[in-house]
Amino acid sequence: MYLTLAWRNTWRNKRRSLITVLSITFAVLLACVMRSMQIGSYARMIDNTVRFYTGYIQLHKNGFWDDKVIDNSFEYDSLLQHLVKTTPGVMLDVPRLESFALSSFHSQTKGALVMGVNPGQENELTKVKDKVIRGAYLNPEDKGILVGEGLADYLKIDVGDTVTLISQGYHGANAAGLFPVRGIVRFPLPQQNNQVIYMSLVMAQWFYAAPGLLTSVSLLIDHPDNTDRIVSDLRSQADTDRIEVMGWRDLVPELVQSIELDNISGKVMLWVLYLVIGFGMFGTYLMMTAERQYEFGVMLAVGMQRIRLQGVVLLEILLMTVSGVVLGVLLSLPILTYFYYNPVRYEAEAAKAIESFGVEAIYIFSLDPVIFTNQAYAIFIMAIVLSAYPVWTIYKMKVVESMRQ
Repeated sequence: MYLTLAWRNTWRNKRRSLITVLSITFAVLLACVMRSMQIGSYARMIDNTVRFYTGYIQLHKNGFWDDKVIDNSFEYDSLLQHLVKTTPGVMLDVPRLESFALSSFHSQTKGALVMGVNPGQENELTKVKDKVIRGAYLNPEDKGILVGEGLADYLKIDVGDTVTLISQGYHGANAAGLFPVRGIVRFPLPQQNNQVIYMSLVMAQWFYAAPGLLTSVSLLIDHPDNTDRIVSDLRSQADTDRIEVMGWRDLVPELVQSIELDNISGKVMLWVLYLVIGFGMFGTYLMMTAERQYEFGVMLAVGMQRIRLQGVVLLEILLMTVSGVVLGVLLSLPILTYFYYNPVRYEAEAAKAIESFGVEAIYIFSLDPVIFTNQAYAIFIMAIVLSAYPVWTIYKMKVVESMRQ
């Protein structure tokens, strides 16, 4: 009965109720779109970073992270391999031997990050095979290399050309060789495009005179949220005097800090939006309470308990809030679903400007349920707080005076 009464009271003044419902709908819709864009972009940034280079978890020799030289390599023995493969949540281990080298072709010379990889395992983590735009992908015994598109353009090379690589190998050994270009790869981030060279792990170990050695093992796990648990499991069983285990938050702290900073600014904008909408909602409740003084007085005079009248008014406010939240979520779902499968890509000059900051020129949207639930919680809390005014007014109301108005 009270629910029916509250529903009828809500729509007695359709204009006022519609203004309230639509303001809540607009707030939820805008908030969902903003948060979806932010969370989706964060997830893409994290995925691009950890999948290209570090992995969600990385194992390396103690001291390698502070001094990334070829001498800080380690042997990935069978005991450590067994520990990694049997740890719950670990889906794939990706061995790498990486160091810097001077790449040269004719008169062009540039420093490059040489990554010796197992082509099959590396592709499962980084999907680098899908990024080959010319030529072919490597095989495990390949003596050729893959070159980033930006580096290839700088060196003026293409598939079939031979690149000279000069570096320092393990324990000061000379490292020099001629490597045919098997393919050109295009990465989403400029810093990857402009410096990366892939070669097979066997060839990298030969080139750097480091047979059987690795600089790191990157792990692909079942879910990013399990990172801390898996890191803890590995640290508890591995020889931590020899091997260091790091999660992606420790591996890329700059990315974590930039995301946290941007996330705070996004939340501030949301709360400003909620503040504006909150004043609109409060104005509606204020008007509703002032217009219905006589009605409330009559209902109290005929014997209705104050607590029940307060309950009916609270139900009216909750009904308008629920209607606005549901409508906002329903309107945002098709929009976010479309952009989730069709992300916004910048073109031409805009893309170049964004990529110059080392950021992929694309906006990814997320469909994480927390996007919708958080907005609902925020609006409901705000509605409950604002409902204190009409509830308090009814509590302090003097029946005779209210009926004279």
